[in-house]
Amino acid sequence: MASGVTVARGCRWPGGALLWFYVCNCYALVMHTDERFDFDVAVAGGGPAGLTSALYATRLGLDTIIVNRGGGRAAMMTDTHNVIGVTEDVSGNEFLATAREQVESYGADYRRGFVEDVRPLADADGFEVVTDDGTVLAKRVVLATGFSDERPDPPLPRTGKGLHWCLHCDAYMFVDEPVFVMGTGDAAAHVAMIMLNYTDRVDLLTRGETPEWSDETAELLDAHPVDVIDADVVGMAKDDDGWLEAFEFDEPVPARDGSGETTVRAYRGGFPMLGSNYHADLADALDVARNDDGTVAVDDHGETSVQGVYAVGDLTPGHNQIPVAMGEGANAGIAIHKDLRVYPRSLEHVRADGPDDSGAVPAVSPELFETAVAHHGHAAGARSPSEGAESETSTAADD
Repeated sequence: MASGVTVARGCRWPGGALLWFYVCNCYALVMHTDERFDFDVAVAGGGPAGLTSALYATRLGLDTIIVNRGGGRAAMMTDTHNVIGVTEDVSGNEFLATAREQVESYGADYRRGFVEDVRPLADADGFEVVTDDGTVLAKRVVLATGFSDERPDPPLPRTGKGLHWCLHCDAYMFVDEPVFVMGTGDAAAHVAMIMLNYTDRVDLLTRGETPEWSDETAELLDAHPVDVIDADVVGMAKDDDGWLEAFEFDEPVPARDGSGETTVRAYRGGFPMLGSNYHADLADALDVARNDDGTVAVDDHGETSVQGVYAVGDLTPGHNQIPVAMGEGANAGIAIHKDLRVYPRSLEHVRADGPDDSGAVPAVSPELFETAVAHHGHAAGARSPSEGAESETSTAADD
C-alpha cells in the first residue's frame, strides 16, 4: 500500500448500526504487521497435512500461501480408507482436489510449484521462501513435504490393486486372503506377524536378500506361522480387473498345502517395507533438528527447533494416516494463529500504550475481509464488500 493512503470500509450490523474500520500503513492493522511481508504463513506441500494447516490459518485470519509440487502419497490412493465422512470410492486425487477448492474458497493462495529454499531473515521475524516461480516473504513457515516409500524392484502390481503402503488403512481388505510382506528388516518382520490378525496365509518375501532383522525378531518369527520366502520374484499374474493373483519365483518354494514345491504362490496383495525417504531438504537447509529415524522433531504444537518453522504430516513422528496428518495440520494452524494474532493485546502492551485506538478492528487483511464477506458460508449471507459502504452512503443521504 502506498505511503499515506487510508482506505475506509463500512459494514452494517444487524439492527442498522454501522461498524467502520480503517486500513492504514501507520498502524498494525492486519495479521502480518510488517508490510514487507507478502504472507503471514507459507506452507510447503499440498497433501492433507499442509492443506489443513492452510485451511485453519486462513479461516483464522492469516494470509496464507500453499506451494505444492504435486504427487505425494495421498495422491496415489485409488480409494480413501479410514477418513470419516469420505466414502471409499473417492480417490486420493479427488480428495485432494476438493480440499484445494475448499482452502482457496476461504482466501488462501494455492500455487503449483516447488519450494527451493527457505531462509530466515536477518533483520526481521520471518522467512524468505524461494520458489521456482519467484520469492515471497512470510512470517511463519509450515513444512508439509512428507516422504516417499522405497519401492521394490519389479515385477509389481499396481498401487491399490495388490501393492499397498499402509497396514492401518488396508489390512481390513485382506481378511482371509493370502498376503505378502516384502523386506529384510525388523519392520517387515513385525508387519508380517501383525497380518496374522487378519489372515492365516502370510509370507515374508526377502527377494533373495539376506535378512537384517535382529536375533530377537528371528526368534519371534520362528514362533509365528509366517513363511519366509528367500527366492526372488520374476513374474506375476493378475485378474481381469488388474488385481494381483500370484507371484512367480525364480526357484521352487514350498507349496502352501504341503504337497511339495512350486514356483508360483497365490497372493491377493501385500505391503513393501523397505524404508522411507524423507523429503527434508528444506528442514536440513534450516538446520532443523531431526530424530534418529529421519523424521523432523516437533513440539506439541508442531513447531520445530527453529522458531517460526512448523512441520506436519508424514515428515514428523507418528502414524502416517490422513486423519492424523489433518489433526497435525489443524494443530499447527491454530498455534500459528495464536502466535501472530493482533488481539487480545497483552497486559504489558495495554499498560505501556493505553487503550487501543488504532482503528485496527477487525484485524484481518482487506483481501481476507473481502473473501470472507462474499463467501457463501458468511453469517449474514454472501455479499459484495462494497455493500456496506453503499449502505452508509445511502443512510447519510437519507439523514
